[in-house]
Amino acid sequence: MGKRQSSKSSGTSPQSDRVVYSEFGMPNPALQRGVADLPPAQQTLIVQVSRKGRGGKTVTIVSGFQHRPDTLKTLAKKLKAQCGTGGTVKDDTLEIQGDHAQTLLDALKKQGYTVKRSGG
Repeated sequence: MGKRQSSKSSGTSPQSDRVVYSEFGMPNPALQRGVADLPPAQQTLIVQVSRKGRGGKTVTIVSGFQHRPDTLKTLAKKLKAQCGTGGTVKDDTLEIQGDHAQTLLDALKKQGYTVKRSGG
């Protein structure tokens, strides 16, 4: 006796791409939280230098931004270029590789932000 061939194709049908179950529904852009893009004079930023959880590497963290993600990305690009190093944007915080706290303090003050230094 030979094996019986199934008449259904294995996962190549157009129906295989559909969502079968979603506990909280599909994300609706209209229901997402709006982020206020405040002017720099109305924002207070905190600059700190950290090594925790980074394998001994020093990172300068700037937190307290109240910008849209695209605005924050362009600001991060400018600041990384001024410091001459890399970095990233994570959850409304900016991480710059290395100890560039004083450079970032001066650059952000020139742009009109209220900046405070945290830690040593």
